[in-house]
Amino acid sequence: MRKIQVKILLLFFATISALFAQQPQKPNSVEIYNQIKKLNFLGSVLYVAAHPDDENTRLISYFANEMNARTGYLSLTRGDGGQNLIGPQLRELLGVIRTQELIEARKIDGGEQFFSRANDFGFSKNPDETLEIWDKDKVLADVVWTIRKFQPDVIINRFDHRSPGTTHGHHTSSAMLSVESFTLTNDSKIYPEQLKFVAPWQVKRQFFNPSWWFYGSQEKFDAANKSKFTKLETGVYYTGIGKSNQEIAALSRSRHQSQGFGSTGVRGLESEYLELINGDTPKDRDNLFDGIDTSWNRVKNGKPIGDLISKVIEKYDFSKPSASIPDLIKVYAMIESLDDDHWKKIKSEAVKNIIASCSGLYLEAVSNEQEATPGSALKLSLEAINRCNLDMQLVSVTTLPDQKTFPQNAVLKNNNDQKISIEVKLPENLQYTQPYWLKEKATVGMYTVSNQEIIGIPDIIRQVKVVFTIKINDIEFPFERTVVYKYNDGVKGEMYNFLDIVPDVTTSIVEKVLIFRDTKSKMVPVKVRAGKDNVNGNLKLELPKNWMVSPKEIPFALDKKGSEQTFYFEVTPPVNPEESILRSIVTVNNKRFDKEVTFIDFDHITKQMVLKPAESKAIRIDLKTSGDAIAYIMGAGDEVPESLAQMGYKVTILKPEEITPERLESFNVVMTGVRAYNTVNALANKQNILFNFVKSGKNMIVQYNTFGRTVTNQIAPYPLKISNDRVTEENAKVTFLAPNHPVLNTPNKISSKDFEGWKQEQGLYYPNEYDDAFTPIISSHDKGESAKKGALLVAPYGKGYYIYTGLSFFRELPEGVAGAYRLLSNIISLKQPVEAPKQDIKQ
Repeated sequence: MRKIQVKILLLFFATISALFAQQPQKPNSVEIYNQIKKLNFLGSVLYVAAHPDDENTRLISYFANEMNARTGYLSLTRGDGGQNLIGPQLRELLGVIRTQELIEARKIDGGEQFFSRANDFGFSKNPDETLEIWDKDKVLADVVWTIRKFQPDVIINRFDHRSPGTTHGHHTSSAMLSVESFTLTNDSKIYPEQLKFVAPWQVKRQFFNPSWWFYGSQEKFDAANKSKFTKLETGVYYTGIGKSNQEIAALSRSRHQSQGFGSTGVRGLESEYLELINGDTPKDRDNLFDGIDTSWNRVKNGKPIGDLISKVIEKYDFSKPSASIPDLIKVYAMIESLDDDHWKKIKSEAVKNIIASCSGLYLEAVSNEQEATPGSALKLSLEAINRCNLDMQLVSVTTLPDQKTFPQNAVLKNNNDQKISIEVKLPENLQYTQPYWLKEKATVGMYTVSNQEIIGIPDIIRQVKVVFTIKINDIEFPFERTVVYKYNDGVKGEMYNFLDIVPDVTTSIVEKVLIFRDTKSKMVPVKVRAGKDNVNGNLKLELPKNWMVSPKEIPFALDKKGSEQTFYFEVTPPVNPEESILRSIVTVNNKRFDKEVTFIDFDHITKQMVLKPAESKAIRIDLKTSGDAIAYIMGAGDEVPESLAQMGYKVTILKPEEITPERLESFNVVMTGVRAYNTVNALANKQNILFNFVKSGKNMIVQYNTFGRTVTNQIAPYPLKISNDRVTEENAKVTFLAPNHPVLNTPNKISSKDFEGWKQEQGLYYPNEYDDAFTPIISSHDKGESAKKGALLVAPYGKGYYIYTGLSFFRELPEGVAGAYRLLSNIISLKQPVEAPKQDIKQ
């Protein structure tokens, strides 16, 4: 039986708890066995790429679970510049989502997660542009820092450093920086400031992980000469759970829900190939660790530890894991006596957790509320239970960060649950819960993290914890638990969230962009949310001097934590066009609060709280509009409808089943959201209705879709083929191909100035083949490329217009780009000229 259990995946059953990300893991007997096996392998692999979802989960799972190697993934960015299939969050909020998706993926495949400070600023066509926008030296420093901290024996690059321009510039840059770091990490003169915390380290080997994608097709890859490649047979079948390595990898990859990377697992033989690009060639070409000591012999005085762990493995009783505890305690004591700081820290923590698992020791610290403010009193319910016959004692509990110790000296009898209630006073200077990389002001290409020690940490750093000190066989073990909040959901059962530290009060301007088309004032709603009970203060809006606001200040009082109230200010813009920032400020007891709280809550990731400045962009704009009723069909998720409402349009979001001739009669325009034809299957059966809508004299505006994956091949009434063409340089010069076309002249006169100040990109996935019925309106291009003419295509159809646009309105409108509003107004306003009635000609 034991041989069968050897092939059981270490962390597979974590996939169950991944659905409820904060729930404590409760490993079973076979998982514990695999954790013990992992204790006896002292080798590390670091996989390097650019974005979340770039990683090869098949390899990560294979190294972590089949080879028992410590396996990490360094994603240089948090994926902030991508698109979002599950909600409207973009930029840094999307980065927060994708960070959590990676963390959940690693829980499934057994890897560890790291990041650099690089900001994913969007698609880049070559590494020169990427490294110009990133601070190359800082990103390289972060790569070196991660390597020195993780100490991998082997590095694997997802992308080829020798092929710039053939893939995303971030991709190639990740490989180039990884290769450059190979000779730097062991040089004490390189980034010496890091050496206060880590030591120089030399990686033994570095590989490139090619696949069919790099060769253009599976057929070309199959035919390629791979005789010099390392070949790994990764199609492992784990008999104990009836799952293949590929199936586990698919579950991991499917955590990337915001990018639509749900993956179906496969079975059978499968190989991965690695090309050596740095370091010595292994004698056994198909063994990455050949010639590298991955046993305890690599650590001074480590051999006896390895021998004892081997004994534990040999004697392991699947029906009684607690029988291994006495020897595991000896292992712990031996590891604690080592001089090697690196493996000592890693393996000491690992064996401590294994001892807890073998004994069924369950320790938990639960807050009576999900949110608390600095300086407040917090009630905690603690639970400690030993579920084996071994004698244990709960010596004390210590709260962090205040380090207050509560002596207990309680005997933990077998299966006798100990419940303890304590109250702690949170420090006044306790930091708010939020992604640490968002605390300081960022640049387009880089996040700012001033504290060297926390660079690369994947998750939010939570300070409120409890340390349970447990004595077993006269040795005291400190077990740290992060404070959580839990409740029972009538449908889902036991639910967990982490404790969040929040400001006394937060505020937000409801509309993130305020459009003023003339000098008329607007009532601006501003919300105030209480972080604790009985909050009283004053609310005001800060504006530039030439903007007027009334009243100057509004007093408020909120009785209950979590309660909200909306207040209204009358804002009057200046006469001339101008862009300004409005700031919402709350004063409570002479203390200023100016943060807006955003909660991100999806089932597949841990609930996130993000604090940002409570700001809104106010635009006094020369904007004329025509028409007022728009039906909007959501796609992957965007905030365009809110922007349309700011422009003065009446916007109705239609569900696919509501697309009927009768329902559309009351609208002048139908507009599809981003990637609607990639994500809304029902649209395939609605095209005739929509085209007839256009034929009757109305307009249909289709925003960008990705190529090759549309729900129907006929997204337009005329032939139109979407390509991968895009213009990533947001301020690329725009040429007007049809300067007299109404879309550039009515009701707003569009000029090159309207394309200034665009964010991240001009547009993406432009059609490159289209019917002569379409008129291309503009062209532009990135440096060194040919002109791209598919950004805005207009075609009359019947009495109306069909418009396809790859311009990134979904980014520009929420950013308050004035020219994007003016151009979109013209698109919406398009009308065909009415022909004069024909008169009879008398003979």
